[in-house]
Amino acid sequence: MIPHDPFEYLSSLKGMGMRLGLEPVTRLLRRLGSPQDRFKAVLVGGTNGKGSIAALIASILTCRGYRVGLYTSPHLVNFRERIRVDGKAISGRDLRRLIGEVRDHIREDVTYFEFTTALAFLHFFRAGVDIAVLEVGLGGRLDATNVVNPEVAVISNISLEHRAYLGRRLTDIAREKGGIIKPGGLVVTAARQKAVIETLEAIGRTRRARIFRIGRDIRVRSSGERTFSYFGIERNFKDLHLRLRGRHQFINAACALGAVELLGRRGLCVDDRSIREGLARCRWEGRLEVLQERPMVVVDGAHNPAGASVLREALEENFSFRRLILVFGVLADKDYRKMLGRLVPVADHIILTKPREERALPPDITARWLRTTGRRAEVIEDSSKALERALRLAGKNDLVCITGSLYLVGETRARFTGSKKPDILLSAG
Repeated sequence: MIPHDPFEYLSSLKGMGMRLGLEPVTRLLRRLGSPQDRFKAVLVGGTNGKGSIAALIASILTCRGYRVGLYTSPHLVNFRERIRVDGKAISGRDLRRLIGEVRDHIREDVTYFEFTTALAFLHFFRAGVDIAVLEVGLGGRLDATNVVNPEVAVISNISLEHRAYLGRRLTDIAREKGGIIKPGGLVVTAARQKAVIETLEAIGRTRRARIFRIGRDIRVRSSGERTFSYFGIERNFKDLHLRLRGRHQFINAACALGAVELLGRRGLCVDDRSIREGLARCRWEGRLEVLQERPMVVVDGAHNPAGASVLREALEENFSFRRLILVFGVLADKDYRKMLGRLVPVADHIILTKPREERALPPDITARWLRTTGRRAEVIEDSSKALERALRLAGKNDLVCITGSLYLVGETRARFTGSKKPDILLSAG
């Protein structure tokens, strides 16, 4: 039975699973008047850092005075986080109305992500945005966001992920991610592997697109924990300050600045002050986010081995603590062995838990594997109780790090920010 309530209907679409392909969402958008063709866009793909890059670009453009839409996924606590205009989440009232409107135009099965993408595009059009910054969901070539013709595309980096959908080899995944490169397009990437770069460059040549690479066309140099200099395509900046933590954010910021530079070629110019202000103001929840000081509680959405490596580096370089208490929960399709292989060596105490998500991996499985490496961990399946245990164990000079899944991060943030539970849709906001 199809739920009558709009929010229940939206949640019911999760049962459709994932699907790669542009035809259903294209037909749906056509029935809605093709709202995605009514505003300019930046498309941000890749493996890690997509959300941070998208948030940085949006922050800079907003500081310049443009009206900016930002579409990201997944959300941490509230669905409304996914769809923002000028930094403000869509209201519950607007969301309810749009769900009903889009639902009325459904003529065939659509997935949760296809539906939410249509919601975002329609909201951005109605809100009169000058430009929308869109985070690719899965892959690129066949992702629902790829129906737009972006002014600039960004491919952050590429590592092995979602191999059941994107291919077993790095070059297969690069071809899928590179599918957001459009004919005559402008592209920024921080990819470093030779095979990946060759794949992206080959796509660029075929489509007569220009690809600007971090490390070749754009360079960054750190000058402090959150301060760096940027040497770009046409512009240079010294002593830029980032609110975001971690050395990896310098690379993400370089991608964002490269995209902003290239937007100038498309007629969206940004002055120096707005660039500095946008970088310094940008917040991106759930990524090396400090929720409490003593004991320090840090959440990070690292959900693959590359992300776990970046998290470990940041913990060692950007934080000081007596003991590290690691709370880890992961989805079943993730490479938890490699992720824990990166993080366990720096952890003094490990608590394995389970995000409240159907696809979550039971922590008993993680614990059994961990014992084969000679390390033991507590297993506390309920994530709230796992956090409570970690806080009881922690002294004032210790650090509690919650990671492995954005779902787990969202559950943790809900507790610290006072929200009743994650995925709160019904909010008048």
